[in-house]
Amino acid sequence: MDDALVRAGRALRLVLLIALALLFLIPFYLLVRNGLSSEQDITSPGWTFFPGELRWGNVRELFGDPSVPFARSLLNSALIAVATTLGTLLLASLAGYGLARIPYRHANKVFYGILGTLLVPAAVTFVPSFVLVSSLGWISTLRGLIIPTLFSAFACFVFRQYFLGFPRELEDAAQVDGLGYWRTYWLVVVPNARPVFAAVGTIVLLGAWNSFLWPLVIGQDQSAWTVQVALSSFTTSQVIRLHELFVAAVVSILPLLVVFLCFQRWIVAGVERSGID
Repeated sequence: MDDALVRAGRALRLVLLIALALLFLIPFYLLVRNGLSSEQDITSPGWTFFPGELRWGNVRELFGDPSVPFARSLLNSALIAVATTLGTLLLASLAGYGLARIPYRHANKVFYGILGTLLVPAAVTFVPSFVLVSSLGWISTLRGLIIPTLFSAFACFVFRQYFLGFPRELEDAAQVDGLGYWRTYWLVVVPNARPVFAAVGTIVLLGAWNSFLWPLVIGQDQSAWTVQVALSSFTTSQVIRLHELFVAAVVSILPLLVVFLCFQRWIVAGVERSGID
């Protein structure tokens, strides 16, 4: 009787997981289905699971559209996302390690000051940041898109909390060998903190890739457009190109999917150890 109940419970969980997975995949199915359809198929009142003719030429049309430099936008987004992620990980981890390990009587005050910036709405700092970037001549440049977004108070908080629980024995052994704070951080702490680096890095990468308002304001020339700005150009007051919009959305998701599949083991481990919700 007990074995039957256990098998029934497992079967029920399996059915529930399959149902949730299918529900989760519906938006991706709609993107792929509409991305390979014509405008008529997308807007037709009669629904089909897939159109009779899959229009693979939509992908070629997307990258050949002279009004939207989508390939350049992908490259810009990749450069911005990677540079922002690496810069944020370096700055935030150094700040978090310093606040957690280096003795300083005002360390808590500095930490609370950093946390206080999380309470300031982004809209309050947006205009001053734009004025500063404009005065430096960084409009429509990668510098203007990357540098103002490098430091993250949230990432600093996560790293500090993680390093507070980091085994001191490893650091003590490094200091006995004559290593200072910098070499201890680089040779001992970083190699043993890869999960939290992967978790925080993934969050920062997603935010940088999906950022829209700042790239829209700073990247005023088409040569500085990011993927999100390019996506918005397919729906204007003059024209709506649905098939290009959907296939562009699919293409823009693929890099994030690859990143997640490659780093999912470290991401899960980092979330468990750092307590990120």
